[in-house]
Amino acid sequence: MRFLISNDDGILAHGLDVLVRAAEPLGEVTVVAPDREQSATSHALTLHHPVRPVKRGERRWQVDGTPTDCVLLAVDALMSEKPDFVLSGINHGPNMGEDVLYSGTVAAAMEGLALGIPSIAFSYGGRVLRSDDLLETQVGAVSALLKHLTSLPAFPPHTLLNVNLPPVRAEKIAGTKLTRLGARVFSDSIQKMKDPWGREIFWIGGGQASWTGSAPDSDIRAIQEDFISITPLHLDLTHHGMLADAERWWQAP
Repeated sequence: MRFLISNDDGILAHGLDVLVRAAEPLGEVTVVAPDREQSATSHALTLHHPVRPVKRGERRWQVDGTPTDCVLLAVDALMSEKPDFVLSGINHGPNMGEDVLYSGTVAAAMEGLALGIPSIAFSYGGRVLRSDDLLETQVGAVSALLKHLTSLPAFPPHTLLNVNLPPVRAEKIAGTKLTRLGARVFSDSIQKMKDPWGREIFWIGGGQASWTGSAPDSDIRAIQEDFISITPLHLDLTHHGMLADAERWWQAP
């Protein structure tokens, strides 16, 4: 089995190392990852200047581009054979609810899906990763989960799996749950400040998130209860219910 692994936290990220070690017992691993953090880049492509892959070892490349660049470049130029699975992560922080719209981690898996490759995004429910982080205890758990997901009789077509890991030691994981996306609202996410010359600037990020979509089958509830959350996502953003209900609300111009 051939795996392509990328992420949005960069080639040196601890979470990437954990995912590589979890996947290596299951097959051949190729890593193509950004040379620096690319969080919240979503599905961006680099179009206005060339991207440069730098080889860092056997089947290891760093790229001065986005996570989407990395997957596209790997599949179309760097790998001699198409991978069986694209894996992305493990992200340094959760990707639940609306996070998936901004996440470079999820976008890398989406690019794999767009290229016709089964794809899985992995994120960690804790906010800070250190060398002794709880995630380090989960290598075996992630490997077992990956073995299960990649051996499903019929991996869901036209679908990527968005996996969030709870911030607990492996032995404390309560199990796995299939979930739907929750919902959250950010407050105070724009910080007003001044640059060294006294000019007004704004910094986007931080703030507080309040979760409103914490139904029993939501990703956030699963993480709160120490379960691994697995949410199937697909690229079709069409609101099929509104199309089916068009007689009620639609009038042609």
